[in-house]
Amino acid sequence: MSGRKTIHTPLDPGAVRSLRIGEVVHLTGPIFTARDQAHMLMLDEGIPPGLNTEGLAVYHCGPIAKQEHGRWRILSAGPTTSMRMESMQSRFLEMSRALAVIGKGGMGAETLEALKNLGAVYLSITGGVGVSAMKQLGPVKAVHFLERLGPVEAVWEFDAIEFGPLVVTMDTHGHSLHDNVSAETKSNLDKVLDRA
Repeated sequence: MSGRKTIHTPLDPGAVRSLRIGEVVHLTGPIFTARDQAHMLMLDEGIPPGLNTEGLAVYHCGPIAKQEHGRWRILSAGPTTSMRMESMQSRFLEMSRALAVIGKGGMGAETLEALKNLGAVYLSITGGVGVSAMKQLGPVKAVHFLERLGPVEAVWEFDAIEFGPLVVTMDTHGHSLHDNVSAETKSNLDKVLDRA
């Protein structure tokens, strides 16, 4: 596809800093999932042995999985609302040294500041793409905390292939499309109310 920009994990810090809000990218390489329970557990106990998160992307996702013949098959892998992780994301990024967060809905001021300080980005993926996302993630590479957290909250590892499209909506320079949209919406609402 013409104009497609692919970024590879582990991510190059310089390449991440070159990304700007509004850019569309696809991601290829190792990726791991973590929702709120996994964030809390890893912040408390550390990254599980065998999982190297440095330079990777954390995907806010709780896959729907089925075990067949001793192997896991992912049925759907749509994004979770990222604001659920807002209170933990800055500490998690600092600990894990991940350089990208993938999710839906954006995140708040604390995460935006952490992205700026740590040289990481937030990549938005459209909700409702569970089946297509599953295909782009490829087969399960490993799963951590399965017995403790269950399949939805467990940490899953994949080798993604052209995962996306992903939109850079929060960059390393303190810019947030989510903030821009909120400000524009408020401005438009104020204009409507002034005319009422």
